[in-house]
Amino acid sequence: MGRIAYVNGRFVPHAEAFVHIEDRGYQLADAVYEVWALFGGKLADAEGHFVRLERSLSELQIDMPMSRAALTTVLREAVRRNRVAEGLVYLQVSRGVAPRDHAFPNPPVRPAVVITVSRVDRAATEARAAKGVGVVTTPENRWGRCDIKTVGLLPNALAKQKARAAGAVEAWFVDELGLVTEGASSNAWIVDQDGILRTRDTNANILRGVTRHTLMDVIREAGLKVEERPFTPEEARAAKEAFITGAGTIVLPVVSVDGKPVGEGAVGPVATRLRSLYIERAKAQAI
Repeated sequence: MGRIAYVNGRFVPHAEAFVHIEDRGYQLADAVYEVWALFGGKLADAEGHFVRLERSLSELQIDMPMSRAALTTVLREAVRRNRVAEGLVYLQVSRGVAPRDHAFPNPPVRPAVVITVSRVDRAATEARAAKGVGVVTTPENRWGRCDIKTVGLLPNALAKQKARAAGAVEAWFVDELGLVTEGASSNAWIVDQDGILRTRDTNANILRGVTRHTLMDVIREAGLKVEERPFTPEEARAAKEAFITGAGTIVLPVVSVDGKPVGEGAVGPVATRLRSLYIERAKAQAI
């Protein structure tokens, strides 16, 4: 059986899944999205993603397309129809379809909803985590509301391409003060020379990562110290360890920044332990 997508109230074959040419998400990036990791066919960090989805929609004055309970049912049905146990679920909600105009449609139109499900090779991701990855840095050039998870991701896409061209996996944005904000699709962390975990605070212009939030709890329960304090690329290279977090990467060790090693250039024990603890928690709490 091929992949199945959900588009505006209908489950359709993935190859036949289309949105209207005047969908505002397509023409104006007037849309938000969320990505859930799947463990055993269940949604990880479900509550955090729903809360962030509702906040993003509210910030853009887009109505929830359906109740949270109904949306949960649709997400689960999409997973069931695709027969995916380990993977990712992508949800996109746009303002809807209306004649192209920068101002909001008046009267409002129904929000448009798209859901897709994809498989993840857990063995491959674990092998990558065991080896570690490289990141590159790039100047911060995004808009001032990165706290909203919108589909306006062109700077992120260009940053990812810069990383790929350099043989790296992720790009870290660096602001005008020389401080790392976050990755193109992840939050950035280090373990400094004092053994303190550090990541940028959410008062800065960064996304409020759901995996980041859950990991904060995991870190404290593990008896480790964490500070929401920025760091420079130089501090990252001088750190004991570095890693990134996100629904797609979970906790992924970083062993180089701009081609230069982080610490000894090898995966460290803290990131390895936190990855294991996070996965254990995610599996136990998935719905």
